[in-house]
Amino acid sequence: MSKAKIKKGVTVTVIAGDDKGKSGKVLHVVPETGRVLIEGVNLVKKHMQKSEDNPQGGVVEREAFLAISNVKVSD
Repeated sequence: MSKAKIKKGVTVTVIAGDDKGKSGKVLHVVPETGRVLIEGVNLVKKHMQKSEDNPQGGVVEREAFLAISNVKVSD
């Protein structure tokens, strides 16, 4: 993969996909796979089993990774 110019903490805008036009702060970047995690974008529902950390269990909404090619740095 080529060098990513997108770093953690930068505000980006989604330019392709279901969340096109949304923007948010970068939480995590994985340059090896070319993926990026953005706050409040690409939310998916995940079924969680009961545990000490999550005593209720149930369905939780959380962010999923996006391809780094689908985002651009916003001003």
